Amino acid sequence: MKVTIHTDTATLPQLPEGSYFHSRELMELCLRTPRHKPYMVVVTDDDGEVVAHLLAVERYRYVWMPPMLHRHVRILGEGVYVGEKENMVFSMMIHALTRQLSGRSMYMEVSHLSQKMFGYAPLRAEGYFPVKWMNVHNSLHSKTPEERITPRQLEHVTQAIERGVETHEVKTDKDFKAFSRLMRHHYWLKLRRYLPDNAFFKGMMDDGHCKILLTTYKGKTVGCSVMVYSEGDAYLWYTASRRKSYASLHPNGVTFWNSIRQAHKDGCQHIHFLDVGLPFRHNPYRDFILSFGGKEVSTLRWFRISFRWLNKLASWLWRE
Repeated sequence: MKVTIHTDTATLPQLPEGSYFHSRELMELCLRTPRHKPYMVVVTDDDGEVVAHLLAVERYRYVWMPPMLHRHVRILGEGVYVGEKENMVFSMMIHALTRQLSGRSMYMEVSHLSQKMFGYAPLRAEGYFPVKWMNVHNSLHSKTPEERITPRQLEHVTQAIERGVETHEVKTDKDFKAFSRLMRHHYWLKLRRYLPDNAFFKGMMDDGHCKILLTTYKGKTVGCSVMVYSEGDAYLWYTASRRKSYASLHPNGVTFWNSIRQAHKDGCQHIHFLDVGLPFRHNPYRDFILSFGGKEVSTLRWFRISFRWLNKLASWLWRE
């Protein structure tokens, strides 16, 4: 089998359908988005047929601390495979990407693998270290959202909606500007979290792969969320709210609740929450998400820091 890394969609072969997070469409969008550089690794058999592909995205961020230019690589999921997912094929892709990108970026991160132990040996062999994490998702196919939410949380959002808090889909430039202002204000001091350029969100909306929801109260924007659709599921990728300024109106709760209801209305089987906070034992944000009827799944998130001594130290600190 042959492994090739593509940095332009013009050289890509025909790829099998699968996760949007590893699609040609997302790669094309990243190429058009400032401070994004995609790398699509493709594995082909002896006949030249594609057997697997995996998309890694290098993202650039300017910070006030040296080094001024901060690069990191994010991989969401294990990629798309023809037939059974194999550790050997995954190992080939991770090896190729790590060899090409580890010297360019500050760190590489692999998250949201479908099974906790998938890729364990290949990632260990390439110098990645695992951090115990929790993923959260809500099932939308067997019960309605109203049957899963806790009574206390339902009371909060119902009271807020009765007082005039409402959520609608972003479709106008005015709404998009309001969304962008709130999102950038919310993420301004969050050092670990990265917020893409507006072109990224507009591109996903235009391609029909995402919906942006805006929560308002008397004409003021108090919350927003970005939902991405892939393989019959919804993924809540980014959220923001003015939860401290409007605490009594529970803007975060109303935004989450209406996002879940929108995913259910759209016929999604599940809604996944892509960022449930750092893996502390007591995490109020994760508890808040679980109050909507979600299910916790224990998983691993993998990291590899380019500075060898720091990677060894982190591996020791997060040793199992």
